[in-house]
Amino acid sequence: MIGLTYDQMNVGDKASFEKTITETDVYLFAGITGDLNPAHINQRASENTAFKGRIAHGMLSAGLISTVLGMYLPGPGTIYLSQELKFKAPVYMGDTVKAEVEILEKLENGRIKLRTACYNQDEKMVLDGVAVVLAPKK
Repeated sequence: MIGLTYDQMNVGDKASFEKTITETDVYLFAGITGDLNPAHINQRASENTAFKGRIAHGMLSAGLISTVLGMYLPGPGTIYLSQELKFKAPVYMGDTVKAEVEILEKLENGRIKLRTACYNQDEKMVLDGVAVVLAPKK
């Protein structure tokens, strides 16, 4: 299985992936990464934060961007080179997050620059950024 090649993509092409973030997702992510910050795993402690409850790790939402890049646009065979991220709003357990990418520019040597963003079920942007990937070869 191979994704789209450099020549098959155009500026403006888009793809997305959507997932409802569960408590299990948050606990698995915490266990995998070792990020056991109470803001994510301790309801009582997190109630004293600005968010008034547990939130998902920002990088969990960012990981959904990796899904779009690696599975849809450009797809399998893509090499993730860089990512700039701005976390705009919290993601709570039970939120449905939609990760979207859009091709901004075709760079030299098979590299593609993409806008990356995540939105919650209310269409509120929770993450904004720019990625550069190396497209699959023919």
